[in-house]
Amino acid sequence: MRYAVLIYDTETANPNPAPPDPEVWQQTMGQYNDYTAMLKDRGAYVGGEALHPVAMATTVRVRDGQTLTTDGPFAETKEALGGFYLIEAKDLDEALALGAACPGARYGSIEVRPVVDFPGPA
Repeated sequence: MRYAVLIYDTETANPNPAPPDPEVWQQTMGQYNDYTAMLKDRGAYVGGEALHPVAMATTVRVRDGQTLTTDGPFAETKEALGGFYLIEAKDLDEALALGAACPGARYGSIEVRPVVDFPGPA
């Protein structure tokens, strides 16, 4: 079964205008590269991407046939979605273990959510 591993953190919700410390950035990226390699080695990796901070987001709504756009996220929160992985796991327990291994679990939160498998065209 496929699961989305959604990575939430405070820095994405409230980005610091100063660039990150290069040493810290390199260490963090190394941890994520190791995590991605582990998922690939286990055959669990389906895909994944990092997202820009919420300041780069635009929210779209359609109401009464009108398209409305708002700069930024839909709601103010302490943590925001910073990236995701799409994984394959035999069950929720395995998906939760893989989610807990994500580096973001140490400083933010990881939401593990099953992906709906819609039937294909007949």
